[in-house]
Amino acid sequence: MKKGIHPDFHEVVFMDSATGFKFLSGSTKSSKETVEFEGQEYPLIRVEISSDSHPFYTGKQKFTQADGRVDRFNKKYGFKDTGAGAK
Repeated sequence: MKKGIHPDFHEVVFMDSATGFKFLSGSTKSSKETVEFEGQEYPLIRVEISSDSHPFYTGKQKFTQADGRVDRFNKKYGFKDTGAGAK
């Protein structure tokens, strides 16, 4: 690797703002805010969503796509089904 062109890679703590969940990871992002994590000081980066609060990982996912795109359009604008089987 060329010297002087790559960002500094270091360990930081990411904290989920919604739940307070913290995890340690490597990143090139830096922060002036620090936090003590497992006995050491690390830079703290706040994130809005993580695996602790994301609906996919928490099991609170909503399934909104029950109809197809054409069915939703027809329902929205009041069209009747005039497909091949409607003879």
